[in-house]
Amino acid sequence: MRARTATVKCNVNLTITVDGYSAGTDQTEDRPFGHDGGDGTGDRLHAWMFDTPEENRAEIEELAAPSAFIMGRNMFGPVRGDWDRPWNGWWGDDPPFHGPVFVLTHHAREPQPMRGGTTYHFVTDGIESALAQAREAAEGGDVGVLGGATTANQYLAAGLVDELRLHIVPFTLGAGTRLFDGVPPLRLEQLTSRAATGVTHVTYRVLP
Repeated sequence: MRARTATVKCNVNLTITVDGYSAGTDQTEDRPFGHDGGDGTGDRLHAWMFDTPEENRAEIEELAAPSAFIMGRNMFGPVRGDWDRPWNGWWGDDPPFHGPVFVLTHHAREPQPMRGGTTYHFVTDGIESALAQAREAAEGGDVGVLGGATTANQYLAAGLVDELRLHIVPFTLGAGTRLFDGVPPLRLEQLTSRAATGVTHVTYRVLP
């Protein structure tokens, strides 16, 4: 188990189905969350954010609360291999992060500043390096691991996560990218649970 920095939390914040999937199969540029049983754009998985934002305001604000973020390349976009064409993320010219975002990749790329204070930094030397850089950039604030599930699983398996914040939507997918795949058994302490329209929000502390 890796030692954690006591004053800075590393939190995973992820929307999943009841059977644990954060994305369906066949992710493409037009279907960032693959086949999710809706129109493929993630509307079904993330309807709680957009259909009932006032009811879920606290959780939406919590998503943006960390001072730095980490995501996998699959969550950044569909481009694979070398950066052979421009791609600055799924979220347009003014992404919602408004801070430094560290993207895990095997292919080097210069940092990409965006409007609104977001800058993407591309990390090629692994999850621990990304976390160390994010902690430094956070300047005492928390670090949020946004996903996808494969990236979350790597941090969970390495013992680098302090809190697991899940938004569980009431349907199943049966295939796709699944949280906890390849992760050793975890000891979790439930901190909060709140049911809302179409979603249940649960926060766990990951115990050593």
